[in-house]
Amino acid sequence: MQLQQLAYFVAVAETRHFTRAAERVHVSQPSLSQQIRALEKELGADLFARARGNIALTDAGEALLPLARRILADADTARHEVQELAQLRRGRVRLGATPSLCTGLLPEVLRDFHALHPGIRLLIEEGGSHDLVRELARGSLDLALVVLPLPSPSPALTTVELLQEDLVVVTSPASKEPRRPVRIADLQGEPLVMFRHGYDLRELTVAACRAAGFEPSFTVEGGEMDAVLGFVRAGLGAAVVPSMVAARAGGDLRVTPLARPGLRRTIALAHRSDVAPPRAARELQRVLLATSRSPDRPA
Repeated sequence: MQLQQLAYFVAVAETRHFTRAAERVHVSQPSLSQQIRALEKELGADLFARARGNIALTDAGEALLPLARRILADADTARHEVQELAQLRRGRVRLGATPSLCTGLLPEVLRDFHALHPGIRLLIEEGGSHDLVRELARGSLDLALVVLPLPSPSPALTTVELLQEDLVVVTSPASKEPRRPVRIADLQGEPLVMFRHGYDLRELTVAACRAAGFEPSFTVEGGEMDAVLGFVRAGLGAAVVPSMVAARAGGDLRVTPLARPGLRRTIALAHRSDVAPPRAARELQRVLLATSRSPDRPA
């Protein structure tokens, strides 16, 4: 079984068309078809059902597809690892992070990392923890900053706790001055600006409100972090956000802490257990750990 054959197989599986797949991988259609037949012969099973021009995966093809994607991703990672110079003058890191961490934690970390290793490309993917875990498992990411506990714990992942962060309530300066600090129960009946489905902060906030005995009331929902902060500035309602995000939002928002026990979230760095992260990713991991554990880091 050759990596080239797996790449051809994945191209056909994703395009459901031999000619378009051949164009994607830059080979002739007969060459691609020949390699697919050779792969099927080696595996002893048909990977595609071909009927009247329609291409569909067989059961064997369905079973092979996620494995082939992972093998190709691992091979790509290995290629980049080998190509890195000993002094880390070049390379890449594929880092996933939740949107709030891209706003709150990452700017300073990436600045420090880039100053140390300016030749390393940083590829950032934003998403919820559930999506990031899936991308890690597929081999599409080297590292991911996720919120614990994970929505579906995976024994194939290694997580290292970085920090715990308080959540706060942000409102527009024109809103009435709240009592300090506020309780979750005080948010009952208050108009809230809420993140889209899939946001870890949405799940955490809604769960806290329900634990306090009420369903939250949304004036606007479905936004990303920047949109939510903009809606709050416009006076559409309050939002529960991480303290690091609130600290970076500027002085045009009123920030109110939550009464004890409040709400906290645990941030962890995750990577696949079965594959060591590339050298550049390990260096970024070191910078992240050093930054998160620095006594000068804002709470």
